[in-house]
Amino acid sequence: MQPTANFDPKATAKKLMREARSGALATLMAGSGDPYCSLVNVATAVDGAPLLLISRLAVHTKNVLADPRASLMLDERKEGDPLQGARVMLMGAVAQTESPDARRRYLAYQPEAEMFAGFADFAFYELKLKGAHLVAGFGRIVDLKPADLLTDLSGAAAMIEAEPGAIEHMNADHAETCRLYATKLLGAPDGAWRCVGCDPDGLDLQWERIGLRLPFPQRVTEPGALSVMLKRLADQARAA
Repeated sequence: MQPTANFDPKATAKKLMREARSGALATLMAGSGDPYCSLVNVATAVDGAPLLLISRLAVHTKNVLADPRASLMLDERKEGDPLQGARVMLMGAVAQTESPDARRRYLAYQPEAEMFAGFADFAFYELKLKGAHLVAGFGRIVDLKPADLLTDLSGAAAMIEAEPGAIEHMNADHAETCRLYATKLLGAPDGAWRCVGCDPDGLDLQWERIGLRLPFPQRVTEPGALSVMLKRLADQARAA
């Protein structure tokens, strides 16, 4: 099916991935190969790949350790008929990651998981994407490739290294700006919004279990350029 006009499937899928805080993980039962589906909490790596914190005692973890093939369904959780909202099914292979950034980012998005992260049976995993199927309404059904979904990190090493400090600074010294980003630029309800992550393409905001994505007007790869962009967006929010 060809997508309708004025529809950006890549941006829609990326938004779903960045804003989702839970999803349905489908795996294959170890031994039988029967399908198995479970509810999991999710976060994203800096490039947008889904991150999981799961226990070796859980059936889904036993499944991916035997056969890493999996899919993850994310949706925008609209009120009313859930089939009226956009959803994306991500396909790939689940692999354990020892990356400190994976731990830091997951716990920024899922702070209540801090206690589980220290248990010996829990570990962080990443879904290595192989493709996706996006359903966003009539005439808006598209198959996507990993390059369509993941943020290009080339040339952005300095910005990525500066991310933890930038997020800490925003939340400690510019909490009101975070609130204005959400309420004025994204039309969100008033609340204790905070920054949980940033990357060359945008900023992730969160209040309780609600995630929002604030895309940057243009790609940012340097810490100085990030500061300029955040100030520019703050000025826009105050003027709105």
